[in-house]
Amino acid sequence: MTAQPLPSELRPCSKRIDRKAILLYARITDDFNPIHVDEEFAAQSPMGGIIAHGMLSLNLIFQSLRATLGNAGSRDMEVAIRFTKPVRIDDMVTAGGSLTDAATGRYEVWVRNQAGEAVIAGSASPVAGRGT
Repeated sequence: MTAQPLPSELRPCSKRIDRKAILLYARITDDFNPIHVDEEFAAQSPMGGIIAHGMLSLNLIFQSLRATLGNAGSRDMEVAIRFTKPVRIDDMVTAGGSLTDAATGRYEVWVRNQAGEAVIAGSASPVAGRGT
């Protein structure tokens, strides 16, 4: 049986990060850091206002991998990222990626805001020794 070629692009997954999404994420994770939930505190911080939890946006990369590769294909992926820009209330963020090495199954992955600016950048590769 011949293996299917990997898709060259990951299916994009998007989410508007509104105040409600940030508060729900804080509640689910029990992460009430004031930079995420306290408008007065966040306004006085170096961030100059509320920012979303980084993992809220990172989750979109995993959704994009799963939407493209399926549960089995995305389960054993190792993701290495860096947060490059904060996500603000009412930003529309979209995750996706491009295949950079078909032999290893490595993808360049990203999350971008509505202006096309990267808020997360990195890579996703199959974990060595674990088949999908």
